[in-house]
Amino acid sequence: MPVSVPSVDAVLFDIDGTLVDSNFVHVSAWSRAFREAGREVSAWRIHRCIGMDGSKLLESLVGSSDSALAAEAKKLHGEYYAAASADLEVLPGARELLEDMKSRGLTVVLATSAPEGELSTLRDLLDVEDSVAVVTSGEDADVAKPEPDLVAVALERAEVDSTRAVMVGDSVWDIEAAGRAGVRAIGVLSGGISRAELLDAGAVAVFDDPADLLEHVESSPIFSGKARA
Repeated sequence: MPVSVPSVDAVLFDIDGTLVDSNFVHVSAWSRAFREAGREVSAWRIHRCIGMDGSKLLESLVGSSDSALAAEAKKLHGEYYAAASADLEVLPGARELLEDMKSRGLTVVLATSAPEGELSTLRDLLDVEDSVAVVTSGEDADVAKPEPDLVAVALERAEVDSTRAVMVGDSVWDIEAAGRAGVRAIGVLSGGISRAELLDAGAVAVFDDPADLLEHVESSPIFSGKARA
């Protein structure tokens, strides 16, 4: 029987909403933070911005990233998110997917814009350090998703060309950032964004969650190089 060979050398993974079920923990933390800082922001509006660069999120939701209100909300979000860390859960198949990618000789990259404190919590929860070769954080680029800078940093550290990588993410911001960096993107529905929106943003394939991608990995763009809706 012929052995399937990947069509890429590296797979870049977002974490929040992609490997860890954390998006709605973020929504709750931001909602409380904005309220305490003096501004009511609807939860659905917050959810639409999760995965976006923190400064861009604040600009979108409260009009500025450097106002006193924004600074207070950012501080409170960090506190409320940390307090709710027990509610974070690894998504089905996340650990197994990363282990499978490494076992097939692929470079596994955690390409996230999470701040170092949040990233440390996520990495402890995931417990996949043996599978991961490269990690980025929000401190690695002046602007994060949907700008391509963070993806470019991940590619440079992984020593791989954009044409030999695929990114897996749950938000339109992940998909757009990857596309701007010349990287094909696979979407997952586990962050709460629809299949249609991910495809419209440029995803070449969409799966339910990491477990679904793992089950169909050899027919995914990681191996076939072809689009799959």
